[in-house]
Amino acid sequence: MRDILVLILLAGGIGLTLYRPWLGVLVLAFFGYANPHRYAWGVSATLPIYQILLLVAFFALLITKDRQALPKDWRIPIFYLLWAWFLITTIASPLDSIAWQKLWDVSKLYIPLILTLYLINTPRKLLWLLVTIGFSFGLLAAKGGIFAITNGFNYRVWGPDGTMYGGNNEFAIATLVSIPLLALTYRQLKTSDIRWGKYLAFLASACIPLAVSSALSSWSRGALVSMGVLFILVWWNSRHKILLLILVGAVVANATAFLPSEWFSRMETINTYQEDASAMGRIEAWRDGINFVLQHPILGAGLDGWRYVTARDWHSSYVEILSEHGFPGAILWMLLTFGTLLSLTRMILKIRKIPELSLHLDMAIMIRASILAYMAGSLTLGITYWDLIYQLVFCAILLKQFVNQTLDKMSDKVSGGA
Repeated sequence: MRDILVLILLAGGIGLTLYRPWLGVLVLAFFGYANPHRYAWGVSATLPIYQILLLVAFFALLITKDRQALPKDWRIPIFYLLWAWFLITTIASPLDSIAWQKLWDVSKLYIPLILTLYLINTPRKLLWLLVTIGFSFGLLAAKGGIFAITNGFNYRVWGPDGTMYGGNNEFAIATLVSIPLLALTYRQLKTSDIRWGKYLAFLASACIPLAVSSALSSWSRGALVSMGVLFILVWWNSRHKILLLILVGAVVANATAFLPSEWFSRMETINTYQEDASAMGRIEAWRDGINFVLQHPILGAGLDGWRYVTARDWHSSYVEILSEHGFPGAILWMLLTFGTLLSLTRMILKIRKIPELSLHLDMAIMIRASILAYMAGSLTLGITYWDLIYQLVFCAILLKQFVNQTLDKMSDKVSGGA
């Protein structure tokens, strides 16, 4: 039955992509993040579904007229320069075939991102892409949240098996990244004139508390830190600050009633990390990585370089990018991530009092919150190569273009009227 459902989704995805090529970007996002084929056991589990959809999407790109030129933004050449730097560090890597395999795995994730820049050419299309990303993780997290609540938070929630989001820590961070996008869905569709828009808004609002429950039941200390960062951002941008504080305060005050004592014991190791073997193992890996890059500051160890440098995975994107690609790679990566956060913040300050750009403002606030949740989570997780973060950066690039286009039109109207 699951096989049949996945094949129906595949056929529907192909049809949507050929009918409206920009919908192919949404289809790829859904299959790339929700991974519905990972829940089947028959032919659809072994069929190269994503690759089929990707080929169809590129074919649709070639034949459609509904596309735009590549946006002129400094982050696009930085992204491709970073990708090229991965190739250079792979050539120099002491790991040889291991590094080349990792480069291929990473490249397969980055190739589809170009479709976003060409085919998502209006603010409404960008909104629907963000909605799709939010629900791709949000619906899985809602399932996890129901599991967590019905089992008293005694078991960990995991993501789709065999994916980069499959681990409990990784899925928790992906869940937290999706929460601002679910909030965006609710805010934008609750008053939508689309017939089923209000139903999606209701579904998004229902997913958010379940997603929080799922993240809590990951038992991830990094997720707890990211959750704190996310709450501050949501509270700061909320129109109901006092109500939100009361609700969160009530939940925290009663946390002992629904969270097991073992959960609190694990979270307390954030303060007593010296006594935790796992935490000390991570610190040792970070020390090894930093010492290595100080000796090899340009090229680092290459992809999957922890296998050569230390005894375990990096468990930090910041150490990972620095140790594997040297200072040049780390600078490029930080330009992309922190540069995008700065760009979004400047955009928010610029348009926050312009009613005509309320949609753009909401998207800017929520994309920024999602990226910050990722950046906080990546402090203790090696998730440097997630396509999700680069997809969000590309969304920010498109949003900046749409804002500038709208402001130019408004300026032309004023000039024409004068």
